[in-house]
Amino acid sequence: MSIVSKKKNRPVYECHKCGYQSLKWLGRCPECGEWESLAERKIISPGITRSYTEPVPLHMAPDGDEERISTDIEELDRVLGGGIVPGSVVLIGGEPGIGKSTLILHLLASVADENRKVLYVSGEESARQIKMRARRLDAIHPEEFLATENSVEQIIAMTMAMRPSLLAVDSIQTLTCSENASSPGSVTQVRESAYKLLEMAKNEDIPIVLVGHVTKDGAIAGPKVLEHMVDTVLYFEGDRSHAFRILRTVKNRFGSTNEIGVFEMKEEGLVQVKNPSEIFLAERPLDEPGSVVLPSVEGTRPILVEVQALVSPTNLGTARRTAIGADPQRLSLLCAVLEKKCGLDLYGNDIFLNIAGGIRIDEPALDLGVICALASSLMEKPIPSATVVCGEVGLAGEVRAIGHVDVRVKEAERLGFTRFVLPSSNRERITWTPKIELVGVATLQEFLEVVLN
Repeated sequence: MSIVSKKKNRPVYECHKCGYQSLKWLGRCPECGEWESLAERKIISPGITRSYTEPVPLHMAPDGDEERISTDIEELDRVLGGGIVPGSVVLIGGEPGIGKSTLILHLLASVADENRKVLYVSGEESARQIKMRARRLDAIHPEEFLATENSVEQIIAMTMAMRPSLLAVDSIQTLTCSENASSPGSVTQVRESAYKLLEMAKNEDIPIVLVGHVTKDGAIAGPKVLEHMVDTVLYFEGDRSHAFRILRTVKNRFGSTNEIGVFEMKEEGLVQVKNPSEIFLAERPLDEPGSVVLPSVEGTRPILVEVQALVSPTNLGTARRTAIGADPQRLSLLCAVLEKKCGLDLYGNDIFLNIAGGIRIDEPALDLGVICALASSLMEKPIPSATVVCGEVGLAGEVRAIGHVDVRVKEAERLGFTRFVLPSSNRERITWTPKIELVGVATLQEFLEVVLN
């Protein structure tokens, strides 16, 4: 809710937790329920006349084909769309301890290797702590500068004086703006600090990388407008108990979305995984019931992953449905389709589904992999280790077409698989002749006969 007083420069009261605004002070915010959270803030009346930017024909506007700054980290360049665009603002979010600061140090060191001056501003750690980590990561470079500062005005002043090729701020939730009296991390402080940094980036063509905290729900903390303000939003995902980290693009004004970069956390820091399919399948059990390989596509990149299922009789009144790395609601739906259309008895069984390697798959092509793993575990029949499956399943038991079939087939062929089970409609559209055997299926009954017999 945003309020502008009819009287010029009349103050309003804004909640530093949720951003709610009121014309009078309230002891409790009616929006979020926080006590003593409303602070006075002056709003300038929009009635003041000011000059405007003269419109120009679109064909006469400045060209946007600017040379990107390569990070020399292929997995990071992939999710950025080829590198960092001058004047852009990139927001990286992730859980505490996932490796965001480590990624930033690798990024700055790589850019500094090209004799470009870079500046790292930290509002959370001391210079000594950062240097210790940088030394361990071998990420210290003469062109890499460090500052510990929380004031956004001071950060802008030192950036304008130094004019680095890249500015990294860790994190946006620690910054404060002198115009606001609210505490660091509040909605107002995050919004105003981000706006000032964004304005500097656009006016001076200095790219900025911001680190953001996440909430318990996994979303970036602060106002939702923060993600709308920046040019690129990246999420750093992964389980801290697993070595693999996934850098996922959810917004990119200068490239495609849903791209991912894969890293492995080691003692020397984050190491790129240039061939994730081989890594995710390295420990796959062969000829084991409940295990099947799925060729997934993340953005434009094919990745082969193992889908595991365990179907076991339950000792409780209600059977459990647990999914790790997949949508639990989709699992329940596919179980219902298997029972109704194929006659398999899953009602009295606990079902556990896992995408091995800590990766998460959200695309519809996962359906056939889940169906295959569930039927294999229930019937104790292993799927041939040289077979891969993918396809979407409808409520009527039909197998529907999916996208990016050519890249899926080529990736499976490259890794030595000999049979690819896919929707019939996709099989009919393949005009070239691959070395791998392609088997098209139209219904679930036909699919189970192919893979289990």
